[in-house]
Amino acid sequence: MRCPWGDDPAMVKYHDHEWGREIRDEAALFERMCLEAFQSGLSWLIILRKRDRFREVFAQFDPSAVAAFGVGDIERLLGDAGIVRNRQKIDAAIANARAVLELDGGFSDLLWSFAPPPRPAPTMPAEVPAVTAESTAMARELKGRGFRFVGPTTAYALMQATGMVNDHLADCVAREP
Repeated sequence: MRCPWGDDPAMVKYHDHEWGREIRDEAALFERMCLEAFQSGLSWLIILRKRDRFREVFAQFDPSAVAAFGVGDIERLLGDAGIVRNRQKIDAAIANARAVLELDGGFSDLLWSFAPPPRPAPTMPAEVPAVTAESTAMARELKGRGFRFVGPTTAYALMQATGMVNDHLADCVAREP
């Protein structure tokens, strides 16, 4: 059994090998934050299919490199059909990279400070929330530090994607205790 994500091979691979696995590396966390923001309003499959190109054009999501992007880079990104060409989301990725660099205690430590204690495994999709008190608090803190496109729903999706919460269903083959 798997969580009911559909049967597209890219989704199955992501579900089985990435989603819900702990990530603490700052560039990997920054990548996931950016991709979750770009996904807003779209399907995750679109983002997965464009992820390699996102990595190429966003300097492997190195916050220092992305923070240095200027007007020419924004125009380059807006012209690249291999990514989601949304000006607000591109601007947010650059602003968020700059916000990462301004953190004193580190990006990973900040994000993981909002991870809730483990909870019982959901048994059906309806038991998986879209927003929690922790994701709301994370979004508020991030916005207060200059981050953009990180509302409570995006923050919760980030928590799921990076293993801060384990929302694989109880009988899912990818669920790790």
